[in-house]
Amino acid sequence: MLASHRGYDAGALRMATALATALDAPLVTSTVSRLVVDLNRSVGHRHHFSAFTRTLAKAERAAIVAAHYRPYRDQVEDRVGTIVARGRRTVHISAHSFTPVLDGHVRRADVGLLYDPARPGESALCARWKAALAAAAPALVVRRNYPYQGKCDGLTAHLRRRFSAAAYVGVELEVNQRIVAAGGRAWPALMAALIASLRAAAAA
Repeated sequence: MLASHRGYDAGALRMATALATALDAPLVTSTVSRLVVDLNRSVGHRHHFSAFTRTLAKAERAAIVAAHYRPYRDQVEDRVGTIVARGRRTVHISAHSFTPVLDGHVRRADVGLLYDPARPGESALCARWKAALAAAAPALVVRRNYPYQGKCDGLTAHLRRRFSAAAYVGVELEVNQRIVAAGGRAWPALMAALIASLRAAAAA
């Protein structure tokens, strides 16, 4: 289970590291499996704990949150808050990947850009990013708010409640794990295209 898509997002850490390095951006990461606690879910969400941990005693679950969940979430929120306090806008890219087939349904996308359509800055950035990706790698299938809705529960949704649309732009980047698993040139080429296109979209 730990080695499956239920245990972790294959390729997400490498992708996040490559983006941060290329764009000289701060990087906050965690390697805690969602089988322990899902760092992208709010406390109380039905998927916050997995089937392996939700039946633990309340004190044990609280210890997991204190040791693994809070440090990561607080570090991201503190970094955003520091930038916003300086009067600058934060663009936060949260890196994820998705399984190509879920419950028998084939996910028909290579890249997903998740955002809240009610936030103009997020809509505009994702439109530019999608267009830049189409120019850089026209064979890629890029979809917005797929395979999930960007406004659903998650860290970016939490930060939107904390910071205004003018101060915070949160986008969840989703990459199909089929490309990660295939190896060869496709995966490095995709990361290069994501970096170039995000740089172009952010500069526009």
